[in-house]
Amino acid sequence: MGMNDTPSGERVHVGFFGLRNAGKSSVVNAVTGQKLSLVSAVRGTTTDPVKKAMEILPLGPVVVIDTPGIDDEGELGEMRVRRALDTLSETDVAVLVADGTRGMTERDRTLEDAFQKKGIPYVIAWNKSDLLADPPAASENLIPVSALTGEGIRDLRERIAALGTKKTAEEKRIAADLLEPGDTAVLVIPIDAAAPKGRLILPQQQTIRDLLEGGCSALCCRDTELAGTLTALAAPPKLVITDSQAFGRVSKIVPDAVPLTSFSILFARYKGDLDELVKGAAALKNLRDGDPVLISEGCTHHRQCGDIGTEKLPRWIREYTGADPAFSFTSGGEFPRDPSAYRLVVHCGGCMLNEREMKSRIEICREAGTPVVNYGVAIAQIHGILARSLGPFPETLRLLEER
Repeated sequence: MGMNDTPSGERVHVGFFGLRNAGKSSVVNAVTGQKLSLVSAVRGTTTDPVKKAMEILPLGPVVVIDTPGIDDEGELGEMRVRRALDTLSETDVAVLVADGTRGMTERDRTLEDAFQKKGIPYVIAWNKSDLLADPPAASENLIPVSALTGEGIRDLRERIAALGTKKTAEEKRIAADLLEPGDTAVLVIPIDAAAPKGRLILPQQQTIRDLLEGGCSALCCRDTELAGTLTALAAPPKLVITDSQAFGRVSKIVPDAVPLTSFSILFARYKGDLDELVKGAAALKNLRDGDPVLISEGCTHHRQCGDIGTEKLPRWIREYTGADPAFSFTSGGEFPRDPSAYRLVVHCGGCMLNEREMKSRIEICREAGTPVVNYGVAIAQIHGILARSLGPFPETLRLLEER
């Protein structure tokens, strides 16, 4: 997989923040070596976060986010500030660009407090240091730089890389930790209209890659060939992973002694909070006519998951509850800051979101007291197979049995 093929959700997200005219966009351009951002003498040129997938050496593939200046006045200014702060929910490493000729302002300190509160590793780029007679010494959290002369930019780049490398070093597995090297997993992949021609969808690709890196064999088949595939194996597989939509059919074919789960449940654990999502599944039973339910999708494609989110899930929920809830839909970056008006949030697996953004959305729901569940956990609950699909995760299964 080349640099350009690294999925956005797997890249370290580096957010650049600061006051208008601190030279933030110029620092972004200097660090990345690309004209990612608009640069102008007019204060507040950047009005929306600008994102670009690129490579910052020595870190590797990243998503760089240049945010609006955060000291804007008026209604439009407040909107820009809010958008900049919203970006923290997906920021893995933050760079605060301060104007060295002015020093740290109250707004800068507010931002620094926000990084600390959210546990985001950060560095302060003390810009315009070429104009200072006595620039501060570099420290762990502060590097004097000049976007104009390039002074300190290399040090800044290396500091960003060091902070980002810490994040990538906390390596998590999708499925390989459930197996021993040399074990075989069978992946059941229905080929349907939602799968792009000639390609597997992202969670399937990433799971195959994870198993191979763990020294395991990944044997892929469609649900229609599953029975024959299992029969042909000399020994039962150590794990069967299926697309959620085929779970009902697959669970009838896979012997009870063989652990069975879904891509969606693996991803709930990989970049979300499986326990919280399993708790949320209980709320499905209690839905009544007219209850507001939000169905939220992380990506903005032409609804690849679309028929699941907009058609199948509402239909299955109506059949399961015998009620007619009021469904709302969001996609991409849209997600309510306060979901307390909803009785339940049903979120997609989040394959296009990074881990911090997915966990942030779950936390927003938890703080609002709104149950949240993802597609895969909801589908398993509706079809009565959630307990079986949690077989590989005994602690979460106990949580389900206790509720």
